[in-house]
Amino acid sequence: MPLITRDSLLTLEAYARERHSFRARVMAHKRQRTLALGEHVTLFFEDELTMRYQIQEMLRIERIFEALGIQEELDTYNALVPDGNNWKATMMIEYPEVAQRVHWLTLLKGIEHRVWIQVASFEPVWALADEDMTRQNETKTSSVHFLRFPLTPPLIAALQAGATLAVGVEHPHYAATIHPVPPALHQALLQDLAV
Repeated sequence: MPLITRDSLLTLEAYARERHSFRARVMAHKRQRTLALGEHVTLFFEDELTMRYQIQEMLRIERIFEALGIQEELDTYNALVPDGNNWKATMMIEYPEVAQRVHWLTLLKGIEHRVWIQVASFEPVWALADEDMTRQNETKTSSVHFLRFPLTPPLIAALQAGATLAVGVEHPHYAATIHPVPPALHQALLQDLAV
């Protein structure tokens, strides 16, 4: 998958003009790449478009227009673009009440290492979590994690040949499995793989 470059970004002025329609397109795209694992954990599978949107929004919010600042955003968000032999996802843990959220984030410590994908009858692939920085402390996990699912050539070949895909989470205090994943998500994820 191609990385995001300065040439693929809009200027702040152009983005202000295009933002409404671009945002609508990205939100529709993201819906196809979103997977709820039970009631409280959601995976957002990222790609070039979702990360380009994040960069555009950060540049807009922070009013970044200098080359160094733009490059810093590119470096940060390009790390979340899949590279043809993996999938990358943002994992959100959501509980509406503050006290409930604190309670569950304490119980769910380590959940980011307990998320998996499984292609057909191959062994599950466990997520590599938060490779850029630790997002938990001694007492609780974070409500946001960044996951990477490395895929071997046999897994990619099986997927491209039509193999089923399941996704799940197995933690002592939270478990969910989606088998198979919805067709729209499956198709979107196939597009992230090297041919």
